Amino acid sequence: MTRNRPRPSRRTVLGGAALAALTVAAGPGPVQAAAPGYAWPTEFPLPDGWLPEGITIGARPYAYLGSRANGAVYRTDLRTGEGRIVHEGGTGLAAIGLKLDDDGLLYVAGGGGGTARIVDARTGRLLRTHRLTEATGHFVNDVVLHGDRAWFTDSYGPVLYGVPRGRRGEVRTLELTGDWEQTPDVINANGIVTTPDGRGLILVRSTPGELHRVSLRTGRATRIGLVGADDVVNGDGLVRVGRTLYVVQNRRNLVSVWDLDARAGRATLRRTITDPRFDVPATAARFGDRLYLVNARFTSPQTPETTFTAVAVDR
Repeated sequence: MTRNRPRPSRRTVLGGAALAALTVAAGPGPVQAAAPGYAWPTEFPLPDGWLPEGITIGARPYAYLGSRANGAVYRTDLRTGEGRIVHEGGTGLAAIGLKLDDDGLLYVAGGGGGTARIVDARTGRLLRTHRLTEATGHFVNDVVLHGDRAWFTDSYGPVLYGVPRGRRGEVRTLELTGDWEQTPDVINANGIVTTPDGRGLILVRSTPGELHRVSLRTGRATRIGLVGADDVVNGDGLVRVGRTLYVVQNRRNLVSVWDLDARAGRATLRRTITDPRFDVPATAARFGDRLYLVNARFTSPQTPETTFTAVAVDR
């Protein structure tokens, strides 16, 4: 998780509305001072038929997971693995990527519905809905918090949407230019994080598996050179810790770990993380020395009876 710059207060917004078996290539992982106790569970269930994809964790040991089925949000206590639904969602809604702000507000990507929703994580109350796109032909996929905005990706359009993190302000639309080449009818922009210097954003283009650095001033995208692998095909969720970038490659059932240079112009593959419990993991969130990943099971039947889990691995 990346530390955020100063942002509008919660009051402003409300006023307006064991570790499991692990296969790791050579090289130790980065060390972080705060780490969860190793007695904490490394796998926990989600409700049957949940259809999860996004996960976010804040400063406290609680994971929030969105549902593609109805836009609901589920909260799990990482210390016990027990959870409950905190936001009920509704018919026709989806919760794809989501991020928890320091003030307890959840920013939720609405997928094919073309929306961004802001939910109070404590009460589950929907505070605001922003219409970002038309209801068809777009897919609002993931989100990162940066400065005074939450930036959302659109997998079917070469554009980012900057939603104000407060009561005031308009949604900003940022066209992607430069090295960005939009491929029709496939997932393009997916996961998103900030650059190490805080001046821009990093996007993964799932097809054909590229990483791009994007200027927030101009929208110009510059392809990040990869060393040690040709691509990050099926790249989905991103997590950045300092200059270490974790790329969840969903259908490949792995997380690739990259070292970024100072300007995020080049990424060097350090190792890959795999686990027998991975079942098409979509996104990840960090807490202490662990990554928590949600198994989206895209290659399995997506029915009300399908079981789903989230798992933790040592990063």
